[in-house]
Amino acid sequence: MNMDIPGETVRVATVKVGVVLMQFPDAAGSSCVIREDGRTVDYMLGGKEESSFSFDQAVTLETLEQVEPEILQPLAELVSCGYTGTLLIGGIHRTGKSGISIDDDIIKYALKMLFSHISKVKSTTFNAVSFVQFYPDDSTLDLLSPERHDLKPFHHPVLGCLVDGVCEVTVGSAEEAYALYETGRRRLADTAAPVSSRCSFLFSVQSERELSLEGAEPEICRGRLQLVGLAGGASRTHLRGVSPLVKTLEQIELGTRTSNHLLPFLLTDALRESGMTCLLYCIPPQALLDTEVPSALALAQRVQGLVTTATYGHWCPRVTEQELRLQMQGLRKTMMSPEEQDRDNALRLAGLIKILQMVKDQSWEKRLEMSEKLKNKIKEWQSATNKRRPSGDRGADYQETTEQIKYLQDQLRQEMKAHTTEGKGSVEQVQERVTRIQQLRESLDDEMKKSGSASVEKMDSSQPLEYGRALERRRQTQDDHEELIQEELEKMEEELKQEKADGVQRELLVVAGERRVLTLQLEALRAGARQAEVDLEDLHSRHLEDMQRFREESLKVFQVFHQVSEEQKWTMKERYQSLLVEAVQDAVYLSAQNQQLKEENQTHRVALGELKDSLATRGDPMAEFASPS
Repeated sequence: MNMDIPGETVRVATVKVGVVLMQFPDAAGSSCVIREDGRTVDYMLGGKEESSFSFDQAVTLETLEQVEPEILQPLAELVSCGYTGTLLIGGIHRTGKSGISIDDDIIKYALKMLFSHISKVKSTTFNAVSFVQFYPDDSTLDLLSPERHDLKPFHHPVLGCLVDGVCEVTVGSAEEAYALYETGRRRLADTAAPVSSRCSFLFSVQSERELSLEGAEPEICRGRLQLVGLAGGASRTHLRGVSPLVKTLEQIELGTRTSNHLLPFLLTDALRESGMTCLLYCIPPQALLDTEVPSALALAQRVQGLVTTATYGHWCPRVTEQELRLQMQGLRKTMMSPEEQDRDNALRLAGLIKILQMVKDQSWEKRLEMSEKLKNKIKEWQSATNKRRPSGDRGADYQETTEQIKYLQDQLRQEMKAHTTEGKGSVEQVQERVTRIQQLRESLDDEMKKSGSASVEKMDSSQPLEYGRALERRRQTQDDHEELIQEELEKMEEELKQEKADGVQRELLVVAGERRVLTLQLEALRAGARQAEVDLEDLHSRHLEDMQRFREESLKVFQVFHQVSEEQKWTMKERYQSLLVEAVQDAVYLSAQNQQLKEENQTHRVALGELKDSLATRGDPMAEFASPS
């Protein structure tokens, strides 16, 4: 493979689409079957084929590795040659093999494939990663930055689509890149656990290398791999909301302008304008609504027909900077003229200054320096996080309780979804399912209470431990001073025996010895008071920290419980609304059938009367038996 400037600087291609089938057939009786060609998926409902969908590749959880040569390898090869590649991962669900989610597996494969191609490059390379989280309200969070920055989309005339304000960390291998991905995931779990399943993300790898050209300034070849995890579903009734991909496709098909938020901007750019784009959509497991599976397959097929344009990314920093300065110089001269004092010129000049600053910030030395600072801050954050984690047996019990709560929440959601999907069963089945839901609710309430008591017990147990240590230190100090005083008394008695003094002189010696003893006793009391004051301040500080931690944990527990309650209310509301609509539809259908039967009966009566008249005219004796019943 040629790693120099490619012959084609612009490539036009359609979006490649693959689907990953998870846990079929499902409880609702529907199933998806992959044909022998490995590309066609038949969706079946109740044993009958409903529809067929064709993709570039279709795999299951057991054959997930097959996406590497078909989808990931061409994408990684194109990125290593200096193009922008985007891998969209839709329908992500936080379950997976060996406890790892499906999107984590796919990202690990993609990073491994990319750095395998980068290692073949002989010239000097510079690789950096960034990690951005997108919340349901379209707000953003830089997961590799200790501070919250305002991230905005920006289309640079030379560098292309960029995220203004995002932090980058340099890496040298796929293992380093994936370690930073896991670090960002842990930070998300610590800061936004209740809504983490509703958040999308962008994990980007920027790969650059030097190009030495004869008789010209050296250029930089830029390739970028964007790994986008899309939360939510393809159906409007999905419990985790609608996928951002659905909204973006609707805007693209209608030709309307996308919003100014970062995620829609990046999706529109990936699906319409620049780079090679691939989509891997995870078809949801059995516990989701009936409409989700066909909606997900239809959504993936809609993306397959889109066409993108990949442009070779190479530029010369010095030449670009000179051109920008010449443009700024010409614009300043224009603004100095009395006839051309326009506000638009000032805005254009401000835009050029910003573009120039971004070009300067692309220096490898400057980015490497900023990356080292970020790595140190990430290590400090990891160290502080490890200190805050529960330790010992009580910490293990607390973690086990938290995991049990998450498990019960998932089970409750699945039962509620199954109740919504399969609510038309027999009375015994419905009653059994309602009983299971009630039992799960009671178990979840018990675990919530246990989690709260475990937090209090953990906080209270740390206080007696620290108090015992402080008390032991004070006792040790007191014993040391008492030993010193006893030694001073023994020394005084020895001096009195040796002096053999009488009368006033003996009294003076006794008073001097008692003064030394009293001085030591006073010093012991002062030292004990100082130690007690230090211990009291330390205990007070720890108490405040424990109280703050307890408040935060209680708030998290309440938020999770509130979220589960809201989801239950929403599910039951959808269920009752669906039953009401079905009841109205059944009533309308029965009314129409009844009216049709009446009309048919009347028609038969008229025909029978005509037949009777005809028989009577001919004098047939059977006419009297032909009367209508």
